Amino acid sequence: MKTCFLSIWRVVDPIYFFFSRLSLIDNDQKSVFRVRLTKYKGHHVVLSDGTHIRKNDVLVKIHLHNIKLIRELQSIESAVRKGIIIYQKVYQSMPLLLDYINNHKKSEKIKGIIGITMLDKGVERLGFDVITPVNPFYRCFKKVSHVPILYLTSKPVSLRHLPNSSYLFISKEKLQKTYQKKD
Repeated sequence: MKTCFLSIWRVVDPIYFFFSRLSLIDNDQKSVFRVRLTKYKGHHVVLSDGTHIRKNDVLVKIHLHNIKLIRELQSIESAVRKGIIIYQKVYQSMPLLLDYINNHKKSEKIKGIIGITMLDKGVERLGFDVITPVNPFYRCFKKVSHVPILYLTSKPVSLRHLPNSSYLFISKEKLQKTYQKKD
């Protein structure tokens, strides 16, 4: 069943990619991120470095390239090992994300990065701030929307015990301080 679902997802993913206006951040496709610019619509947030994120601030919304990750992790049984590999791939993608932002035509307007995920363990070490979405309907929607990913990547999970989703934020300045190449 999972194999069938994965095959369908492989067909649907390019369509989703097109209609969601996502972009790749590197031509070599080494990154696990696909991104798009967005205007923030949530509540005012103050990040750990003091950056204020307000309604209509321009952010780069990051999406993990789930189908790519699932393919690469398919043969790995250990959830811990999968987590380590995802962490490493995200870490390796962060400088590419910084390059993407620095070279973007709207670079000056971009205030930071936002993502939403259930994979928020250890992301602080990558520089992210973890924020729980305030809106209960949005939290519920995101929980449900992550069910297919959970189905493909983990052991059976009870619908009652779905992990919560969290926003991940990092300011552009913190991203630069943390991931700027030192020549």
